[in-house]
Amino acid sequence: MSKRTVGIVLFPDAEELDWAGPWEVFTMAAMGQELDVVTIAETSEPIRCAKGLRVLPDHTFDDAPALDVVLVPGGQGSRSEMNNPAMLGFLQRVAPGCTWVTSVCTGSVVLAKAGLAKGCRITTHWGYIDEIRGHAGDSEVVENIRYVRDGKLVTAAGVSAGIDMSLWLVGQMFSPEHARQTQRFMQYDPVPPYAGDV
Repeated sequence: MSKRTVGIVLFPDAEELDWAGPWEVFTMAAMGQELDVVTIAETSEPIRCAKGLRVLPDHTFDDAPALDVVLVPGGQGSRSEMNNPAMLGFLQRVAPGCTWVTSVCTGSVVLAKAGLAKGCRITTHWGYIDEIRGHAGDSEVVENIRYVRDGKLVTAAGVSAGIDMSLWLVGQMFSPEHARQTQRFMQYDPVPPYAGDV
């Protein structure tokens, strides 16, 4: 099996868990597999995310490697990125060569604005459902679902839903058993507060 590459696109005010959750899933899944996970941004400058975390991207839009999976997080910065010609042009360039084109939270509006969700079912954070309908053209925006797949497009709802989507993608890329092992290594078995036996 040839090596695959997951590219996580970063931008100012990206929501940290939108991309760090999938990063953890894919890098954990990469153990013993031919899989690289990289971050990509418009420039090589540090990115300041929504809650203040600063990150140095591995690549810029100009020197990014060929990707098998591209992931666009959400966050307040997605409102600017959906009108950023550099971002939209990059996604339009790389998407045709990808096996999977994905987003978390409001990252789906960036995919829609890049023309990558035409006629597709998509989702986003529950608080942005009504707003995205005004930007999504002929996409069908669905709600009350953790993630939705339409062809090679997979969009996840808010923040933590990106972890679930990424685990599903690991199962598609390798096997459901590998996805289950990745989930176990991550100790990902959520018990929401005040719902646990404490």
